[in-house]
Amino acid sequence: MNYREQLKDRQRIVIKIGTSSLTHPTTGNLNLIKLEKLIRELVDLRNQGKDIILVSSGAIAVGKKAAGLKERPDRIAQKQACAAIGQCRLMMTYQKLFGEYNQIAAQILMTKNTMLEEATRVNAHNTFQELLSMGVIPIVNENDTVSTYEMQFGDNDTLSAIVAALVEADLLILLSDIDGLFTDDPHKTSKATFIDLVDHMDERLMQMGKASTGTNVGTGGMATKLTAARIATESGADMVIANGKDVHVIHRIMEGKQFGTLFVAHRKEEFTIADYVEAGY
Repeated sequence: MNYREQLKDRQRIVIKIGTSSLTHPTTGNLNLIKLEKLIRELVDLRNQGKDIILVSSGAIAVGKKAAGLKERPDRIAQKQACAAIGQCRLMMTYQKLFGEYNQIAAQILMTKNTMLEEATRVNAHNTFQELLSMGVIPIVNENDTVSTYEMQFGDNDTLSAIVAALVEADLLILLSDIDGLFTDDPHKTSKATFIDLVDHMDERLMQMGKASTGTNVGTGGMATKLTAARIATESGADMVIANGKDVHVIHRIMEGKQFGTLFVAHRKEEFTIADYVEAGY
């Protein structure tokens, strides 16, 4: 079975992009050329009749830059203040760029509480459904401004998988600073072997990501991506980890080309979002 070819038929797609893929490494400023290309990719998929949801990091990094801080904030209040500043600026940029293609975008901010309570979970699902039926592209982020440590998802890899499960997406694409899944950390050893396809998640794979770390601007390493893969595939969505250095990789993945690592969906009949959130994934 050619799993890659089947990606062409996916209709509801969640795409997550990390902070390191949105900003210039030397200055921390937004990479506007890359952002413009990303929006063009997303709108073109929308023009094909597909439902698109973007999970975007970057609020704290943008707020930190605007506030003139040199180091990433470590105090909760400082992080939340930067998120409050950055979320406005980030959404303003997204709205302007989407507006160039006459595409409406909407902002949705979430915490774990949204998923734990049935009423709020159903309400969030209905809101997503309504936005998508209107042809809107929702832009999702964790509500860093008000969420406490206990109510944080902690990283947008996990958040994007939860969102994919919530909206019953059939594909999740994680854009990262790595080409996909390797047998070891390719940043540290040349012996790392690339894994093109994961047909089934198991404990051995989960352990492979435990020692990995992300970049100094993000919060997720390979462990969080494998957790996201488990949630997404068990909810019924395929997932691809790919390098966000060139965002044109999005349409290449959708064309069935060999980019990134593909995790094949294996829906669990007993899957429920609340169970995963309560168990800490």
